[in-house]
Amino acid sequence: MQSSFSDAEYASKKKPTRRDRFLAEIEAATPWPALVAAILPYYPKGDGRGRPPIGLERMLRMYIAQQCFGLSDEGVEDAIYDSQAIRGFVGIDLTHESAPDATTLLKFRRLLEKNNLTRRIFNEINGHLASKGLTMREGTIVDATLIAAPPSTKNANGERDPEMHQSKKGNDWHFGMKAHVGVDVASGLVHSVVGTAGNVADVTQAHALLHGGEVIAMGDAGYQGVAKRPENAGSAVVWPPPMRPGLRKTLKKDKLGRATERLEQTKASVRAKVEHCFHVVKCLFRHRKTRYRGLAKNAAQLFSLFALANLVLARRFLGSAHTQVASRV
Repeated sequence: MQSSFSDAEYASKKKPTRRDRFLAEIEAATPWPALVAAILPYYPKGDGRGRPPIGLERMLRMYIAQQCFGLSDEGVEDAIYDSQAIRGFVGIDLTHESAPDATTLLKFRRLLEKNNLTRRIFNEINGHLASKGLTMREGTIVDATLIAAPPSTKNANGERDPEMHQSKKGNDWHFGMKAHVGVDVASGLVHSVVGTAGNVADVTQAHALLHGGEVIAMGDAGYQGVAKRPENAGSAVVWPPPMRPGLRKTLKKDKLGRATERLEQTKASVRAKVEHCFHVVKCLFRHRKTRYRGLAKNAAQLFSLFALANLVLARRFLGSAHTQVASRV
């Protein structure tokens, strides 16, 4: 494609922005051919009579840019016109064509949701990382994070989203959903994702977050008694029980108490790896609140978000030349 004058001027800049570097990282790390091949059987074909459908890879790139920057359908359409970096990533030359509109992206997202393709995206990206040597090892860390949902009742039904629920954390109540994840102990990459309403206890989803090859699994105090639950009966996985914070405060300052405290600190430092993917999704991708109404759509989006989070987290293992995201992560 022939570059326009603005493209040439932009490319001659001396200093790439953080957005440039971030998108270059995603560009280099994403297995584009595998993702396109996974979605292609479900993507509409032109009938030769009307306007041909927009290229699949272009729509996929637009969707990924939307997830990475936490934008609405209209927001990412506007961003393509506003940002040369996003425009270049999606592959739009405004001198020859316009950007796909928000309705087109909406239809593409619904296609992904209807055919469970966000899970395919998640699996394809994890398969790609496994081919680079980032395979799942012998241990898993499980955890869950709350994602807020709009509590407003100013809508057609005059009620909050009925599929979202309240959950108490500490002394505060939160309305929304939970993202439950299973993370590899060695790499910190997410291999399992489950989305539930906010009132679902963490421990009830632990079994669904294991990949099957573990010898050990770890969770925080919310997973007390997980090994005794019926769904884990007969499992050979070892769950080192964390000590409740209240009990840790009562530890004596003698030799046994200090040794116990050091052990708990070691276990906590290992479990902390699970927070890295939450940081990427909530802070880098700005996904602090659910975007859609209903649990199914939001749960489907989680697969895309954590798949892309894995690409960001894997940069330190892959050693790519495009893996400097400055201070954004």
